[in-house]
Amino acid sequence: MFNLFQTKLGRLRLIGFLEGISLLMLLGVAVPLKYSGGDASLVKAIGPVHGLFFLLFVINTLSFGIERRWKFLETTWKVILACFIPFGTFYIDYTILSRIK
Repeated sequence: MFNLFQTKLGRLRLIGFLEGISLLMLLGVAVPLKYSGGDASLVKAIGPVHGLFFLLFVINTLSFGIERRWKFLETTWKVILACFIPFGTFYIDYTILSRIK
């Protein structure tokens, strides 16, 4: 399992997973605490981390797509679009990334 994350594909999948988890934490824990308890500290902590994972996912997708010579209109845009849809990185990992060898 650890060898999986030493490849570009493995890193892309890991970043996508972390991006999805950070969104879950942001929407499931930090935002409710901000609006129900008036405590915005978790949003201030998790928000930038989620943003970093989001940017890393886009950059790594473009890099991996270029390396693998993906046709942009067939694959790359779908993977990039996934990170704009809440929890889309989980779906794209299951439908596209996990099937790449």
